[in-house]
Amino acid sequence: MTSLAVLISASDRPGTLSALAKVFADHAANIEHVDSHGVHGVSDLYFEATAAPERHAAILTELAAVPGVVSVQDTASLTNIYGKRIVIMGGGAQVGQVALGAISEADRHNIRGEHISVDTIPLVGEQALAAAVRAIMRLPRVKLIVLAGSLMGGEITSAVEDVRKQGIFVISLNMAGSVPDAADLVVSDPIQAGVMAVMAVADTATFDIVRQQKRKY
Repeated sequence: MTSLAVLISASDRPGTLSALAKVFADHAANIEHVDSHGVHGVSDLYFEATAAPERHAAILTELAAVPGVVSVQDTASLTNIYGKRIVIMGGGAQVGQVALGAISEADRHNIRGEHISVDTIPLVGEQALAAAVRAIMRLPRVKLIVLAGSLMGGEITSAVEDVRKQGIFVISLNMAGSVPDAADLVVSDPIQAGVMAVMAVADTATFDIVRQQKRKY
């Protein structure tokens, strides 16, 4: 089984997604990710799947034959382009400093063949941050989040515990509240937190966050 990434333009109408998914199923392909964007009656649907290499050509041909399909493009996967994602959220000043460290470190590893992207979202408020943390589980390719602020606890802590159960690592700045106690790792310096976040997910680094769990720096 090898990866297959396909970008499809099709008429935005009921049954299209079902018909496209059936093509993958008929060839024993496993759909791992689907994304859809619709504008003016036309949808761009992106699929990432794994399938036997000898099936790829037939899958593309049959996808193009589905009623309403305008075009089918065999494309590079988002995993290969954007790779692993790190998301930094919290107060704007702290988020900016964490991003400074993360982007600098990601550049160093990406030059060596990694694919690591860094996303940021400045947010304030317990409910907004808790919702953002939980929404991480619905975003593709996220491996780690960094919580950057001066006070976080309550519902945010519950959200952190939920995402950690799904295998997503959490780094917290050393701040007031209960979030640092729930995180995998606590780092006082925001720039260093960004650097360590990238090192934790990079295959080209020797840093093992599992061995550092519940430590504070």
